[in-house]
Amino acid sequence: MIPVADNPITQLPIVPTAVLVKHRVYEQFDNRFRSCARLLQSLWRQRQNLPIGTYTRTSGSKRTIGSLISTAAGTEGRNFLTPAIAEIARLEAAYQERDALIDQNRLFTNLLSSMPLAFNACVPLHLDRDLAARVLRAIIPGIDLKAVVDVLFEHSPGRQDPTLTGDRSAFDVAFVYERSDGKRGLLGLEVKYSETGTEPAPPELNPRYTDLARSSGLFKEPDHAALRVNPLQQLFREHLLAQAVVMRGAYAEAYFVLVAPRLNHLVQNSASLYASFLAKPTNGQVPFVNVELEQLVGAFGWSGAHDHSLALTERYLDWGRIDEVVRAAVKAKGKTWQTEQAPPARPAVVRSPKPKAA
Repeated sequence: MIPVADNPITQLPIVPTAVLVKHRVYEQFDNRFRSCARLLQSLWRQRQNLPIGTYTRTSGSKRTIGSLISTAAGTEGRNFLTPAIAEIARLEAAYQERDALIDQNRLFTNLLSSMPLAFNACVPLHLDRDLAARVLRAIIPGIDLKAVVDVLFEHSPGRQDPTLTGDRSAFDVAFVYERSDGKRGLLGLEVKYSETGTEPAPPELNPRYTDLARSSGLFKEPDHAALRVNPLQQLFREHLLAQAVVMRGAYAEAYFVLVAPRLNHLVQNSASLYASFLAKPTNGQVPFVNVELEQLVGAFGWSGAHDHSLALTERYLDWGRIDEVVRAAVKAKGKTWQTEQAPPARPAVVRSPKPKAA
């Protein structure tokens, strides 16, 4: 559906190859959303006057990619929206939890990665706990949240802990909050941007997941094979991590929240499919909540952080810029020509038959 002026864009285009090549973002196996997201990051980089980054192949050869920034720019923290966000990202990388998996190259130089998105979206909540409380209440209606106590990045309540999931599963961002009764809750966030749900996964989940899936009561069919492979396995693992924390008594309650763009249809389809495997929640069970990135960004605006909401939109969700580039390319490719006017048709002559002789 072609976008209509002043209406939200509900479908992204197949960007012409020539446009992708021009902006150094042509990748043969990108799907439609990832292609548009990669182009959007390249356009943002160009507006910020940031030098393009280089990807080194396994063969040792190099090529520039428009959705990367140079190592020097990454070192300066330019993958982040503000110097304050960059500072916290550096500190989190330095003080990361034991056995955490923070790829610093992705964090500091890959514009397309969901890792810097998690920092860009949530560091302001780390710095302003009152803002964090307002935003979380906006995206999780009905949550009993008196105050946000802590905001943690790439967090696990216990990596390799056999009483939890016994592996390295972790949340991109975790919010520890206090309820009105003084007890504490945990909200674990999994952040996606251009991912497809088919990224590399553990070859086989450990037996602890079978125990948790059965004892948690979260699933209609806890032994279903689909939960243990892509595109659902990561949601399955992190949901059970949140549930295990509650079952162990570390928190009175927890939420497992997926955040992804509305138009990333592969992730949104995965979220819907995962939800179809869930049993009706009861007391003591951790809800799964699918929050569109647009909702989270909008919540900043509703909570008074208008500038940050606009900055996030411009960086990650301004699909109107993609529409402008595609329309310009289509218009430039087209040629005008004059159609020949057909000569006017002659009026038809109707001949009356001659009367027959009597």
